[in-house]
Amino acid sequence: MVNQLLNNKKIKKQNTTSFLGEYSYAIDEKGRLALPPKFRSLFSKGGIVTRGVDVCLTIFTPDAWQDIASHVATLPMNQGNGRAYARMILGGAMDIELDAQGRFVIPEYLREYAALDKEATIVGLHDKLEIWNAATWRNYRIALEKDAAHIAESLSL
Repeated sequence: MVNQLLNNKKIKKQNTTSFLGEYSYAIDEKGRLALPPKFRSLFSKGGIVTRGVDVCLTIFTPDAWQDIASHVATLPMNQGNGRAYARMILGGAMDIELDAQGRFVIPEYLREYAALDKEATIVGLHDKLEIWNAATWRNYRIALEKDAAHIAESLSL
């Protein structure tokens, strides 16, 4: 749904830098994770980390988050799915600030949600980053790669 929100014509895309690639990083005993150096300047004013929809976490720049949060806030709160999605995305969100080494603390409740322990994979998705448990990402990626032709065909790509 986040991808649908980002593709919604009402949302302005202010980030002109694309987040691309896969990066492996360790999570230290304090729950800190470093961002890839080439992305750190985009988070110089902080960022937001929240639950993703595939048992991963999603990191947004402040501008991208403002667009997402504004749109999620317009979901119908008189419908259960609107309330549930808002609770998941907005209620699960936390501001982050990078330290001098480009690390930020992932709150324990988010580490638990994404089953993050010692190894994480950061995945660039154009206007956001995802954080995955390394083994979960590896398994997901293998299945995804096996089904890539079918997925592309179903999306008329």
